[in-house]
Amino acid sequence: MSGLAPGEGVDAAAVPLTHSPLPTDEVIIGAPTTAMHELATLGEVEVGIWEMTPGTASDTEVDEVFVVLSGHARIEFTEPSLPAIEVGPGSVVRLTEGQRTAWTVTETLRKIYIA
Repeated sequence: MSGLAPGEGVDAAAVPLTHSPLPTDEVIIGAPTTAMHELATLGEVEVGIWEMTPGTASDTEVDEVFVVLSGHARIEFTEPSLPAIEVGPGSVVRLTEGQRTAWTVTETLRKIYIA
């Protein structure tokens, strides 16, 4: 499946994704994999689906707002230090470029991102 054509719609929860292992230097616990699929580019803004299987991994974020479709995770903010948050279906989160995070996914997490 490629990006959406004007007037096209999909069930974001059912879009098939192909997972790849994370780089070993990002994995903290387990063997999580991730997958993503770009749905559209609007100007310089990308909209897509991202998924991560259970495990813990570190990340350096981009400017993004996301909505969790399914799954559960705890996001710890290591740089800058902020309180950790729990996310699940319906959670809406804002991340900023350069934030360092650690994601602990307990149930495969699928989100729609706008970045």
